[in-house]
Amino acid sequence: MIGWEDAYKVVAAMAPLYFALALGYGSVRWWKIFSTEQCDAINKLVCYFTLPLFTFDFTSHIDPFHLNFPFIAADAISKLLIVVVLAFWARCTPKGSYCWSITSFSLSTLTNSLVVGVPLAKIMYGQMAVDLVVQGSVVQAIVWLTILLFVLELRRTRLDLVAGEASSSFGPGDHGKALQMVEEGRKNLEGEAMEVEGRETSNSHRASFKPLMKKVWLKLAANPNSYACIIGFAWAFVAKRWHIEMPSIMEGSILIMSKAGIGTAMFNMGIFMALQEKLIACGASLTIIGMVLKFIAGPAAMAIGSMAMGLHGDVLRVAIIQAAVPQSITSFIYAKEYGLHAEVLSTAVIFGAIVSLPVLVAYYAALEFVH
Repeated sequence: MIGWEDAYKVVAAMAPLYFALALGYGSVRWWKIFSTEQCDAINKLVCYFTLPLFTFDFTSHIDPFHLNFPFIAADAISKLLIVVVLAFWARCTPKGSYCWSITSFSLSTLTNSLVVGVPLAKIMYGQMAVDLVVQGSVVQAIVWLTILLFVLELRRTRLDLVAGEASSSFGPGDHGKALQMVEEGRKNLEGEAMEVEGRETSNSHRASFKPLMKKVWLKLAANPNSYACIIGFAWAFVAKRWHIEMPSIMEGSILIMSKAGIGTAMFNMGIFMALQEKLIACGASLTIIGMVLKFIAGPAAMAIGSMAMGLHGDVLRVAIIQAAVPQSITSFIYAKEYGLHAEVLSTAVIFGAIVSLPVLVAYYAALEFVH
């Protein structure tokens, strides 16, 4: 069973995150250091520099020749199961929403494994568990965060094209109205954005698939997050296969920015919180839904995937517990950059980290009876 000393190690690993968050919050709310424009610039610094270099750094140190493929397959099955459920909800129910499906996928599947999951895994099940959690983090970065980035870019590009067509078809006096509509869409007023989109598509103003995808791929090509993890994994493959070490000048250049990745991400989240009117920006109802998705739906889907792949013993326990690790910080950075429910993701990161320790300890105790 986890003792007080073990719990302290986990808290000690998480405390620096909240120190960075508090500095970001205070810099805007109390000390008025940054303007709104400067806050946007900080978010772009994190999104396009420190975060991709952090992703490259941890991905490049994986050993691709010693992956636990049943564990990775179980994780994939769990995420695909959630995708199917959310797609059915969005398409076949009156309250279904593709935008909320994207956010719900992030809430239920994407975890902050490296910061919270690794120390917990080491305390609970030893080095074997750490290796599994790191492998899951790498796959999350290469596959699932890349897919999330693609979907977010597709959504924003489509809104931009629809707004562009709307502004060209409206009269001169309505040009500002069209721009205002798409701006409201970026501020998460999904209803009006969808109304604009529906009206324009019904008038045959829908952007064709080919130009849309061309713009999306060009934007992704200019976004280092879309390929940082892939390059890192490719380097890991070459380095482990032929026993090559990265030149120290290159490693030092990457490391100096990589070390700032998580810290600047949490600092940026503190800034975002300070710009909101309320501490719980998304409200109590959405906070509860987010916690249910994170700590119940995600682990439940992972349990199904694990059973489908025949996982057992400590590997099964690690699979379920790592699915209940708090929300991925990267998912918030993407949500902020692409204007999709950033307040929900920030609340999930903050409150998820606060309540995660007792929840994960409860899972740990319950899973001791599972063989």
